[in-house]
Amino acid sequence: MFQVDIIEKCKQNNRVAQLKLYNQYCDGMYIVAMRFVKDSMEAEDIVQEAFIKAFAKLDQYKAEVTFGAWLKRIVINKSIDLLKSKKQKMLELDEVHLKVVDETYESEWLVDDTITLDEVKEAIKRLPDKYKYVVMLYLVEGYDHQEISEILNITEVASRTQLSRGKVKLKELLTPIQNGTRY
Repeated sequence: MFQVDIIEKCKQNNRVAQLKLYNQYCDGMYIVAMRFVKDSMEAEDIVQEAFIKAFAKLDQYKAEVTFGAWLKRIVINKSIDLLKSKKQKMLELDEVHLKVVDETYESEWLVDDTITLDEVKEAIKRLPDKYKYVVMLYLVEGYDHQEISEILNITEVASRTQLSRGKVKLKELLTPIQNGTRY
């Protein structure tokens, strides 16, 4: 059964096709939710809610992106909504103080080879929320600034600035590791 066939059958409320699609994506979407909420029960709830929303809004899916990418965006939005509702609000930067980030900075983003992926992930967790979400969406999830601005409801300038500042802060957190001091 091709992906398009499964989605068409899901649109017709075919429960077998819906279960097949759920089984295909549930584990990956759980991992995405866990990156944000850090609680297995909440991550499971988010995945369930995301699939319910996806199946309810399947007629809006236009196959411009893969179904997985479309579903992932729903999971990320649900994760962020949950964090917001728990009063873990992201601090918004005053637009007046934002500066456009020089794109040449991107090439300077290098991490020492001795630093492990787990250490980078741990450092990202320690970032302030206003930087953490942009850094996660950009570096871990691979979204661009336009997509991040839509997901977080901020401007692209704010996304670039928060990413730039988040990278600086991340480098600061990783510097002791580079110098041989593990946290």
